Amino acid sequence: MVTKPTTHNSAGETIEYDPQICPVRHVLDGIGDKWTILVLTGLKTGSMRFSELRRAIPDVSQRMLTVTLRKLERDGFLTRTVTPTVPARVDYALTDLGGSLVEHLAPLAAWALDHRDPIAKARALYDDENAG
Repeated sequence: MVTKPTTHNSAGETIEYDPQICPVRHVLDGIGDKWTILVLTGLKTGSMRFSELRRAIPDVSQRMLTVTLRKLERDGFLTRTVTPTVPARVDYALTDLGGSLVEHLAPLAAWALDHRDPIAKARALYDDENAG
């Protein structure tokens, strides 16, 4: 007998779902990479120009930042405002949806800061035990 995967909704009810169309998976796929999280948290204090974001995230390439910003705009997490000047000014800002997501990322970021040393130690121990 084949059983379908199940999960629980916010009311605690068991529901069946298709992993190929799972809404949670699709949302997490869109926000789970490091550039997305860094861009979203970079914008939490207000709108920024592309160059400001690039300076705030120095290890992101221009291409990757562009791809990430387009993805976030498409998903409704940020707005892109072009001001017709020479050269054109482009500002990015969180939408209400993006702001609500950043609120939920803050505890994760705090947890990561609090636990970076134990994680680094665990990685070093693992690497030592599995070297060679």
